Amino acid sequence: MKIFLTGATGYIGKRLLIQLLSNGHQVICSVRDKKRFDISPYKNYDHQLSVIEHDYNDPSTLSEVDKNIDIAYYLIHSMSANADFSKAEKISAQNFSQTIEKTNCQQVIYLTGIVNEKDLSKHLQSRKDVEDELKSDAYALTVLRAGIIIGSGSASFEIIRDLVEKLPVMVAPKWLKTLCQPIGIRNVIEFLMGVMGKTFTYNRHFDIAGPDVLSYKEMLMIFAEERKLKRTIISVPVLSPKLSSYWLYFITSTSYVLAKNLVESMKINVVAEKNDLAERLGITLLTYRESLRLSFDKIEQNDVLSTWYDSFGSYRYSKNVWDFLEVPTMGVFKDKRTRKIQNEQKTLDKIFGIGGKNGWYHANYLWNLRGSIDKLFGGVGLRRGRKNSTLISVGDSVDFWRVLYASREEKRLLLFAEMKVPGEAWLEFRIKDGSLVQEATFRPVGLWGRLYWYAVLPFHGYIFNGMIRKLTDDKE
Repeated sequence: MKIFLTGATGYIGKRLLIQLLSNGHQVICSVRDKKRFDISPYKNYDHQLSVIEHDYNDPSTLSEVDKNIDIAYYLIHSMSANADFSKAEKISAQNFSQTIEKTNCQQVIYLTGIVNEKDLSKHLQSRKDVEDELKSDAYALTVLRAGIIIGSGSASFEIIRDLVEKLPVMVAPKWLKTLCQPIGIRNVIEFLMGVMGKTFTYNRHFDIAGPDVLSYKEMLMIFAEERKLKRTIISVPVLSPKLSSYWLYFITSTSYVLAKNLVESMKINVVAEKNDLAERLGITLLTYRESLRLSFDKIEQNDVLSTWYDSFGSYRYSKNVWDFLEVPTMGVFKDKRTRKIQNEQKTLDKIFGIGGKNGWYHANYLWNLRGSIDKLFGGVGLRRGRKNSTLISVGDSVDFWRVLYASREEKRLLLFAEMKVPGEAWLEFRIKDGSLVQEATFRPVGLWGRLYWYAVLPFHGYIFNGMIRKLTDDKE
């Protein structure tokens, strides 16, 4: 079949795409920016894959789609993008529906949240509104409603991991008593694949969830048991939604906007209505513990395909990130260092392994301090890490940087800062003529930008000199 896939660079989309291709389908990926789409994981299927550029909040970008598509997936989500995400989500759904109506598409499959409570959070209400916007007489709509998704790199899994592994004692908000019904990412993909072309799912919605109904506190404690960690959780009623949002933001790797919306949703029970969809599709539902163990295995094998924080939704610039691909030379400050390499392959491995658990090779305590300061002022901090300790791709997040260019063949890595700074910052590594060229570039905004550069200049001398030495020395 010919499949039209939106959200192909997102957490779910990346995992669904590889399954669609391995099952022999032709897939058209609709992405906001082609430059962000990393083709390398799908190089064995390039004859089945095509990519088009669409921004469903900008009608001028919506070129016609191949009329012969059979099925379309709507996996677009704007919750972490801005405060007024509900308006953006509604417009996006309307434009998507109008685009698909011009094709011969028989079925649109939409993954959303469980919305069984009478009073919904702004996030869940927006998801329900999108469902209404996607309904059409031109095609059948199948809606899969999921609660918390558990998988290596998923937002829920990473937030739970941050809380459990970093806090021996948690003084937590009372919403930890709220009930939810988590589902493993493997089951989510099985449902998304399983409903394709199934006429009994047309113009219907189904709650999809695992077998366990748990409170958030129980989920945290089970996670701790699986990691063999002793944890104490004290629930208090005095934390307001705003304080709860800050608590979640500072402890975990989420953005404040996302934390705020998550807290609102966490006050509402997310329990599935029973149905026989899993039985009819032959899907064996994983327990919460089983989903956790599969996630741990993927992490230990360094085999995490996608992570929620690789999404550009929390990006702090209104401009397209790829507008920063060309490093400026005028009106900028630079810290450029060159050093002879003793072992080129080893240096290259270090460059492409930078950040995350590997750290920055020198003065990591200062990098951590900078990350904490960034988090304090509303930035992303260092907690995002990286999804793979040895492989790196264009579009990946590496701590508070975004990968703009990565080529082992060209021996070049270019990072762009997503930290809070009064300007724009790049960090580039390239190997040329037996030497490593390490270059930090900063384009200041106004007087504060210039003052910032001079204030951190003494630290740059220490940090960058030590870093290039560690990168180039064979014994380091």
